[in-house]
Formats: sequence, structure tokens, C-alpha cells
Amino acid sequence: VIDNEKGQAEKEYLWMSRAVMERLVVFFYDEGSRAGDVVKSRTDQYHFKGYMQCDGFGGYTAAYKSSADVRLVHCMVHIRREWERALGENRKAASWFLGKIRELYHIEHECDKAGMDFDARKTERQEKSRPIMEEMREWLETEGIRYSQSSLTGKAVTYAYTRWEAMMRVLDDGRLLLDNNLAENEIRPITLGRKNYLFCGNHESAQNMCVIQSLLATCRNHDINPRLYLNSVIASMPYFEKASEEELLVLLPHRWKEFHPEAIMTTSVRQLAK
Repeated sequence: VIDNEKGQAEKEYLWMSRAVMERLVVFFYDEGSRAGDVVKSRTDQYHFKGYMQCDGFGGYTAAYKSSADVRLVHCMVHIRREWERALGENRKAASWFLGKIRELYHIEHECDKAGMDFDARKTERQEKSRPIMEEMREWLETEGIRYSQSSLTGKAVTYAYTRWEAMMRVLDDGRLLLDNNLAENEIRPITLGRKNYLFCGNHESAQNMCVIQSLLATCRNHDINPRLYLNSVIASMPYFEKASEEELLVLLPHRWKEFHPEAIMTTSVRQLAK
């Protein structure tokens, strides 16, 4: 983001939240801050209660360590990444841990194949995944302490163990996933796009980008043709100049599509769009 006072681009941060069940996405920006208080202010504002799945960024833990309403769930992909880095240093230990992660994902794959509902998936996890995750925790507590925290193996142990309690919450609710890849996928277009547009002109521009990206991402999640959506909403905006908040909510993609079934893309159209 361009800092006009310094006359140069500064590295800033934006946030993304995805409501998994409702398939809604919002990007938000607070002067480029990455402090945990940024996201906590949002959850407090909307009185959020429930699970928040995230990567291992310490800001989340700091923000919600004493929260009774927000229960953090971490990401197995980020845990796996640390063990993949340790493979060259300690193949035996890393291979064992990665093998257990593969077993967990295999159970999820079998649940997907069987078309299990959330309750059935929870039961399956309690029966099959819990013993594996408890075995992994025991290994971290007994074998893992042997490794120096300065080694790649020790760093992988520390990363996994300090997040393991929150990671095991996936066993308690079939709606939860082993990883936050859905969130990572939402971020990817911005990660790729910034190689083209390079920077935002100022903080306001970054905020405006978040608004547009939120609408586009929600369109994508609801199979809505974004061009038809934007053309329709932009053209209708003059008629909503004095609209109430409830009337404006009708213009959000997931509400708008109820009145515009012609904008919902079929599988073949989505493949062409890609």
C-alpha cells in the first residue's frame, strides 16, 4: 500500500473471514494492521459465538485465549507443512507423523465417499480418528521432547503440540474440517492478482479492494456470474440511495440470486470460466 508521506509502498495486511455453512466471504482491512485485536473487534461487534478455524498465527491465540464464546480450531495442513520441512533432518520421526496425518485424511475421504452427514461424520471421527490423534499427542509429549527447539524437528513438535488441543476440536463437530483450505483458496486470487496490480494507492483503496473482493468471492461460492451480478447491482444503485440497511442486504450476492436465477452458472459454464 502506498504511503504518500513516505512516498513508497509499505507492507500491510488484510483479513478474510469465511462462513462455511452459508458460503459467505468477507475481506476487511484496518489501516494494514495484523494485530489480533482487529479480528477480535469484529467478533465482539457481532457477538460471534462458535468455532473459528485458522492458521497458527499467534494473534488468534492472544486474542481468544480467555474467550468463552470463540473456540479456536487449527489447521492440519499448516501442521503438516512443518513436518515436511523436517523430513530432510529426521526422516524417521517426520515420516511417522506425516503417516498419521495421512490416516486422518483417509478417514475423511471415506466419510466423503459414503456421503455421511455431520452427525455420522462426528461418530466416525470419535471411533477412528480420536485414537490416532491421541496417539499423536502422546508421541509429542514423550518422544517429541527429545528434540531441540532450534532444530526443524523440534520446531515441528512445538508447532503441533501448542496447537493440538484446539486441533482435536474437529472430533467434536462433524461440520468442522481438518484444515482451513477453504479460506486459503479465497485468498489465492488476491495473492496472484497483486503480482499484476502490485499495490493499492492508499489505505482507502485497500479498503475498497476488500469490498469488491468480498462480493466476487461470495459470487464464486454461490455459482453466480459476477459480471451479471455487478452490472445489475451497479445499475440499480441510484434507486437505493435512501434505502434502509435491510433493503441494501437484498443486494448481497446470496440474496440477490433468489431473484435472478438466470445468473446462476451451470457446471459447464463454470469450467469455461476457469
